[in-house]
Amino acid sequence: MRNISDIIEQHLKQILQQSPDHVIEIQRSELADRFQCVPSQINYVISTRFTVEKGYLVESKRGGGGYIRIQKVNLPHKEGIHIHILRTIGMHIDQSGAEGLIYQLEDGGLVTCREASLLKAAISRDVLAFKLPMRDEIRARLLKAMLTALLSK
Repeated sequence: MRNISDIIEQHLKQILQQSPDHVIEIQRSELADRFQCVPSQINYVISTRFTVEKGYLVESKRGGGGYIRIQKVNLPHKEGIHIHILRTIGMHIDQSGAEGLIYQLEDGGLVTCREASLLKAAISRDVLAFKLPMRDEIRARLLKAMLTALLSK
């Protein structure tokens, strides 16, 4: 059984896919009414599942006529993907950012579900048992090397 957060996320993703420019504007209160939940539940879904790392830009305007604008940012074409990866990772990356990038690559069809699972396992803080900032630096190097190997096929 899926929880309300999963249902709201799927609903928003479905609307985004149907939008010709991959941008939607929603009102938090209307969405909360539709799913019979509190507006903070909508905030939670948007802040945790529609992040920059996962390929979304979110703009929020509060007030009477307020809205939330969600935009799906597509990955660059094959030629630019390596540049995008290098810029996103940089010299260090935390686990959340790394998992967001992996999610984005999987969502874009550039890595399989199995490859994404392996990548996440390899960059986990449980596996990289180093102190910060060394852990984030090693994670960045590992992730760059693994993604370069995977995407150079």
